[in-house]
Amino acid sequence: MASRRIGLGIPKLRTTDETTTSLPDTSDRPATPALADRFGREATDLRFSLTDFCNLRCTYCMPASGLTFLNKEQMLSVDEVVRLVRIGVERLGIEQVRFTGGEPLTRPDLEEIIAGVAALPQRPDISLTTNAIGLDHRAARLRDAGLDRINVSLDSVVSETFERLSRRPLLHRVLAGVEGAREAGLDPIKVNAVLLPGVNDHELPDLLDWCLARELQLRVIEQMPLDADHIWDRGTMISAADVHSMLADRYTLTPVAEDRNGAPAELFEVEDRITGAHRGRVGIIASVTRPFCADCRRTRLTAEGRVRTCLFSREETDLRGALRSGADDEHIAQIWRAAQWGKKAGHGMDRDDFIQPERPMSAIGG
Repeated sequence: MASRRIGLGIPKLRTTDETTTSLPDTSDRPATPALADRFGREATDLRFSLTDFCNLRCTYCMPASGLTFLNKEQMLSVDEVVRLVRIGVERLGIEQVRFTGGEPLTRPDLEEIIAGVAALPQRPDISLTTNAIGLDHRAARLRDAGLDRINVSLDSVVSETFERLSRRPLLHRVLAGVEGAREAGLDPIKVNAVLLPGVNDHELPDLLDWCLARELQLRVIEQMPLDADHIWDRGTMISAADVHSMLADRYTLTPVAEDRNGAPAELFEVEDRITGAHRGRVGIIASVTRPFCADCRRTRLTAEGRVRTCLFSREETDLRGALRSGADDEHIAQIWRAAQWGKKAGHGMDRDDFIQPERPMSAIGG
């Protein structure tokens, strides 16, 4: 595709919870088809939320009563999802697509979505972030549709702790889903865990041992200010440094040799201190204390088709309206490029004027 400078006279396409503003000025944008921003980054990793609904009510994500969820007409259809991914791949340089939620397994058409993306002439890497409830019955179908790998959100393998965190007694269903994914041959399976002080932080060494014994790759994620109740407290958050301290008695962690290449997780080789045996790897995603914004390669789409350039954006750019009004692929690509050009240098959590987004994680997509 020939490169050209983007000039959009399209007002009020960007929307947010508080305001409606115009797209950023792109007069100084270089003539590249890629999803570039002003800080020299190009997005090649698309995080695509398929729904804001979830069948858990994790305390760091959603209030106990739930939220007002999108209805079917507000969410993108199978054809709309596949078309946006195709535009991203063919015109914008997207190489990886991770489907998220809410909980994407609550969409009965998930296999159809994945099959549609897998059938694209320029096929991206396809992954899924899920709580694994129901995955035991669908893992093989998802693999056959084209799913390459999964991340399972699992903060505890202790029933009482899991129920305290998720407000649902469903650990047995999550574990069945993980086992179903293993049997289906989805590899690697990564486990995402958020630690909360006084709740599950003391379980970390055992959780890591549980993962290593099953050849699962644990990713410990610092809690971020994306909870619906807005009670996140940086002063009590379990940090990456805390994670190292919690594991030090049982394991030796050594940074891996290879480059991160924009990946959010910092990886470590895990050695058992008692036996000296190499057990595998663990990842730490230190979004708060060791931000990796300078090498961020992600762009995000919400379930209703809005571009978010960062998890902590307070602005969104609507693509669904363009899709449903008959816009051609290049016009949609131009809107997306313009939105990405406005991506900020970082999430700004260290700034005095940082304001937590109104949308919680479940409504954004992880």
